[in-house]
Amino acid sequence: MLSPGLLLLADSRLPAGGHAHSGGAERAIAAGAVHDVPSLERFLRGRLHTAGVLAAALAAAARAAAVDEGPGWELLDEEADARTASPAQRAASRTQGRLLLRVARRVWPAEALEELARRTPSPHHPVALGVAAYAAGATAGEAALAAAYHAVSGPATAAVRLLGLDPVAVHALLAALGPDLAAVAERAHPPGSRPPCSWAELPACSAPALDLLAEQHARAEVRLFVS
Repeated sequence: MLSPGLLLLADSRLPAGGHAHSGGAERAIAAGAVHDVPSLERFLRGRLHTAGVLAAALAAAARAAAVDEGPGWELLDEEADARTASPAQRAASRTQGRLLLRVARRVWPAEALEELARRTPSPHHPVALGVAAYAAGATAGEAALAAAYHAVSGPATAAVRLLGLDPVAVHALLAALGPDLAAVAERAHPPGSRPPCSWAELPACSAPALDLLAEQHARAEVRLFVS
């Protein structure tokens, strides 16, 4: 049975600022790469199997490190930096991580969250998500699943707002991505395994198009979303 904490962490209504970020969708729409549900599906699948894979692995590893009171959090945060080529994406991830950490400290008071705040006040979002999952009673696998879902749900919601797409059709698309979400979460945390804390074991999926879109978005004069 899924933990209630997972449901709350994956809920877009959690007041952690996720609604202000499009995950590159706004700039992809402006460039014409995303313009309808089929093109949105291609964008989401690409994002899930690149940035989503890394986020899921980092979240699972951060959740596992919380059991040992976080000796690997700084390392994981550095590895997130090293695997995120775009300065704009790094800044967006840290902004979302800081906001999630602030909310999680109030919703799930725990020493692990306080320790993370002392060590890394603005952690990357997957790292904050993994520690919040620990405080919320979710497993490492569930942390990975929440990170994978976050990689596609935010851009999907942004596309509905920006393009006026049928929200039912977009949610049907998210439902169809269920097997991919499960596969990404399992890749990040195979059943019965301990997530990696070593840089050599972490995935390093590259998404140059997302990097370019993020940098273009950061320089745009008019934008609805922060990223």
